[in-house]
Formats: sequence, structure tokens, C-alpha cells
Amino acid sequence: MNAQDSTKIATDDTPDTGAKSLMVCSTGGHLTELLRVESRMGVNPESLWVTFDTPQSRMQLAGRRVAYLPYVGPRDLKGTAASVPVFRRILARERFDAAFSTGAAIATAALPMARMRGIPSTYIESVCRLAGPSATGKLLQRVPGIELRTQHASWAGGRWQTHPSILADFRSEQRPTPLEPLRVFVTLGTIRGYRFDSVIDAFLETGLANEHTTWQIGDTPRGDVLPGSVHHYLSPDEFSRCAAEADVVITHAGVGTLLELLNLGIFPVQAVRRATRGEHVDDHQLEIADLVNANGIGIAVEGPQLNEAIVRYAATRRIIDGQKVADDRFARAQS
Repeated sequence: MNAQDSTKIATDDTPDTGAKSLMVCSTGGHLTELLRVESRMGVNPESLWVTFDTPQSRMQLAGRRVAYLPYVGPRDLKGTAASVPVFRRILARERFDAAFSTGAAIATAALPMARMRGIPSTYIESVCRLAGPSATGKLLQRVPGIELRTQHASWAGGRWQTHPSILADFRSEQRPTPLEPLRVFVTLGTIRGYRFDSVIDAFLETGLANEHTTWQIGDTPRGDVLPGSVHHYLSPDEFSRCAAEADVVITHAGVGTLLELLNLGIFPVQAVRRATRGEHVDDHQLEIADLVNANGIGIAVEGPQLNEAIVRYAATRRIIDGQKVADDRFARAQS
């Protein structure tokens, strides 16, 4: 399958303040992080995004130039190799001032090729990598000339330079306590092959589940009848609507979902998936949970430890995006 450019939509109010860049990443958290990086660089409508064709990417990249790749999974050598001809064609037909990626595997194909053509190329490791680089980062650090950045100063050094954390501008503040009964949105993510019964059971134990509860249960079908509205998967628009309408959002500790909720001003309750409970392939969500708790931008707990007090506390908090506030002030000053 060849990459296909989406129709470019010109917008008069899009500031041409950034370099024309090749923006390469997987979907999910990698895409959400790279969009956050771009917002600090300044948007150039001539930049080209290369990612996978999903409802998330079509919604988040609407109005941008996009080339879609067939899906490449984590550590998928065959899929990564298959993407090389696509990047070769893109780089042959266009000139770019810079190339950026937040991972995952497709970065190992795109950035070395861009660097060979003399394009300044930067790899920014995911914010969830608290202790060191991912497999992608370890491969790219063997390629001369690629700029390597970590969002955690604790392991910066050598070729790895510190990059401002995409979470640094978020903070929480108190908000008025919502009316009873609480409207809760429970979303377990879309990961296939892993159930997450522990958080469902814990939330039912709180007694707060009611007819106003919305569930996105993913790969955790239940034999019991859950109160409220139950969905296996929601579209990105439906997800955003359910989250915005809820008093509390309970989610798994995935970085993509975290960033989306923070962008919506939501103080999330994050339930950690554990490999020992058969809820994930490994325990990397513990690192994300530590990051959330340390920054005070949500409450992260083990799934079985979710309780009523945690849910009620989250209902009294909201998230402020300092970067958005600054951008809004600048826009008003210029008007």
C-alpha cells in the first residue's frame, strides 16, 4: 500500500511560524505527544505528517497535510522495512527544513533517511520513559547526527539532551463540587487481548455506578449487567463528548489517553494495568502513574485500590493548561 496524501485544507488563521517539517510517529500517545511538541514549535501548514490511518489520526490531524502508512507495530522489523520505500518517495519529491519523531518503530526508518539527506533530525523520547530510552531510542542512538532528546533530566547525558516535558504546563486547581449523582465515565482503553476487570469491580464496589455512568470497556466484556450506558469502543468524537460531559473520568494509565484528558481540562483517575493480573504485557503504566502523581495532574492507583474517596476527590479538581492560557493571552494582545 502506498502512502496517500490527504487533501490539504488552507486556513488563513494558521500561523506560518515553524519550519517546514516531516513529522513522523505512530498513532496513540506518540501522535498526541508530537502534536504537543508541534504546538510549541509553531505550526507550518506546509509540514507533512506521516502516521497510520485511524479515527484518532483523522480527527487530530484534520486540516494538516498527511501521508498514511500501513500499520507498523512495536518492534515490527518487517513492517518498518516496508515503510522505507514510502519515506524514500516522500524525501525525493519534497524538501524539508527538519524532521521530528516521538516514535515508535517507524522513526527508525524515517529519521536515518532524513539525516542522510542533510535534514536536521530529532527524536524525542516519550514522556513515559522515566528511566531510559525505549527500544527505538536505543537503535537511533547508534545513528550519527540524529539529535536525541529526553523529557526527563534524570537520565539525560551524552547525546541525550533534555527536552521540556509536554506535561510541564499542566496544573490542577479546585473547582465547585458537582451535583449528585455523579456522572462518571469509565474508559479502559482500546488495547486488544487484555481484560481490565479489577477497575470495573473496584468502581462497582464504591456504589457510585448509576444510570448516568458511561462505560467504554474495550476487551473486557462482562456477563453481569453494568448500570448506565455500555460501549465496547467509542469514536474519538464520542470519547471526547463523554469525557467532557462527565464529572469524573476513570481511565487506564496510558499516555495517549492521559494527554487527551488533560487537554480537555479533566483531572483523571488513572487505574494501573498490571502484567501480574494479566492486564498488560508489562508494567510500564507504573511509570506513567508515578509521573501523574508527582506532577499532581491526576490520581493514579492500582485498579483494585480505586475507592469512593478517590472518585469524589477527583470530582472537585480540574486541569489548567498554562501553555494554552499563554497562547490565548498572546492572541488577545495581538488583536
